[in-house]
Amino acid sequence: MKTILMTCFFVASSIIAMESCQPSTKESQNASTASATMATNQNIKPVESGFADINGLKMYYEVYGKGKPLVMLHGSHLAIPMNWSHVIPLMAKDRKVLVTELQGHGRTRDIAREISYEGMADDVSGLLEHLKIDSADVLGWSMGGGVAFQFAVRHPEQLRRLIVVSAPYKHDGWWKDTENSFATFNADQFRGTPIQKQYDSLGNDPAHFPEFVKKVISIDLKPYDWSKDVLAIKAPIFMAIGGADGVRYEHALELFRAKGGGKQGDLHGLPKSRLAILPGTTHIGMFMQHQSWLIPMITDFLDSDLKTEPPTF
Repeated sequence: MKTILMTCFFVASSIIAMESCQPSTKESQNASTASATMATNQNIKPVESGFADINGLKMYYEVYGKGKPLVMLHGSHLAIPMNWSHVIPLMAKDRKVLVTELQGHGRTRDIAREISYEGMADDVSGLLEHLKIDSADVLGWSMGGGVAFQFAVRHPEQLRRLIVVSAPYKHDGWWKDTENSFATFNADQFRGTPIQKQYDSLGNDPAHFPEFVKKVISIDLKPYDWSKDVLAIKAPIFMAIGGADGVRYEHALELFRAKGGGKQGDLHGLPKSRLAILPGTTHIGMFMQHQSWLIPMITDFLDSDLKTEPPTF
């Protein structure tokens, strides 16, 4: 039986799949076709795209716009078109946006290496070095948020500001029913969905789809706790979750308090880090339903001088 979380995921994904999925057969055609599809739908073209040799991967990436660099990291089982096609045009107006497909996802073929948050964070670091980007803002959603946390921990010298949307820094940061649902994930639940169609359309072997689903979800089937390292991150953090998300409110508040929150700002000043809980918003709805709320919050955080002085009349 599909869990409620998965059902919501399929419905939300279907909305954008009609615009983002195009069939192809050759790897070079896959890259150009998906990029062209996004450009047609959103009137924006990548200024650079291709594959980089990173830690044994042929890591696919696209770059849009110009300005301060922002890296955006997708959720599990997704790829650039499905996760970011509606977000890239909004974020690339006045900054350089780098999107990539993480190990085993999209056009970045899997290798004989376990999928881990730590490994994917190292891949992102390597990609920045490949592109000669000294430091960047990093935005991650869901699985990409976990990768973003690990990037901040493992490569702080490459990070300016961190935005984590709907992702915990320890396994029980999820609501219990959400955490329990991960063990139910299997390829049969994805049959005929936009996720499987996009996987096939980007040149992957359909016979490997069950292995892909199983390998990706494996990272959330074993306990992890990065609290000590994450709470010690020096960079400003903006953490955003939905009021009906999979991440516990208390979990997000723990990080916010560690970053200076939990005080009356008019008396003590403002923390450089921020927290948002979007009302009436699910895990998927953060970008698919209420991006008109979330994107301005993200851009304000990135563009702000983050002064701590309290406002006055």
